[in-house]
Amino acid sequence: MPNIKLEIEYDGSNYAGWQVQPAGRGKTIQQVIEKTLHKLLREKIRLIVSGRTDSGVHARAQVANFHTRARMPLARLKLALNGLLPEDIKVTRIKEEEPAFHSRFSAKSKIYRYTILNRGHSSPLLRNTVYFYPHPLDIALMRREANCLLGRHDFSSFRASGGKDKDPVKNIKKITVAKKNGCINIDIEADGFLYNMARNIVGTLIEVGRGRIPGGSLARILLSRNRRHAGQNVPGRGLCLLKVNY
Repeated sequence: MPNIKLEIEYDGSNYAGWQVQPAGRGKTIQQVIEKTLHKLLREKIRLIVSGRTDSGVHARAQVANFHTRARMPLARLKLALNGLLPEDIKVTRIKEEEPAFHSRFSAKSKIYRYTILNRGHSSPLLRNTVYFYPHPLDIALMRREANCLLGRHDFSSFRASGGKDKDPVKNIKKITVAKKNGCINIDIEADGFLYNMARNIVGTLIEVGRGRIPGGSLARILLSRNRRHAGQNVPGRGLCLLKVNY
């Protein structure tokens, strides 16, 4: 059966995350796309995703794949999908992959961006895609502390309870902290992420930048492997999956 790869852009504000949830827990990105594919292809479709995003989290280029017996031309399928999907979910690319391609297990790394609106007033236009934080932050110190996380480490200190990943060891390949036009963008590229790992790292860096956690503490927090030593878990609305590398 053809193995179809989708790249998907979505605003997660109105969804209970990616993964299908039990009845009554809110609609999800996966649920909406699978339902639309079923309508078009006349068969039950199960999407395999590169990584699940939580409630309120967005994606610029989420990747999912599925197998199908249908033979609809891909250009037509993309057009039909986008015609039926809601305005906050769109397929940006579609292609047939090799049979062995797996959106999750074939991935080499993922890049997430967390955006903090760091100024004296919030933004009605950005309210669903940034975390508004009006207090001054020491960007240079946040940048230095973030560098302590580079490389392969046990990231248990930044994993929220409820995660299903049995191996807490991940490799952060790149992490940047940059401010422009009142927004601080924290980009993290890693070979994998534990449950809420990116949001917990950002929350800890905010505490460092505010002076609530002393400079030089991040290496100690990392080595402690204890979630209680790290900072807050920031809201999902500021997080966006930028890219999945294969």
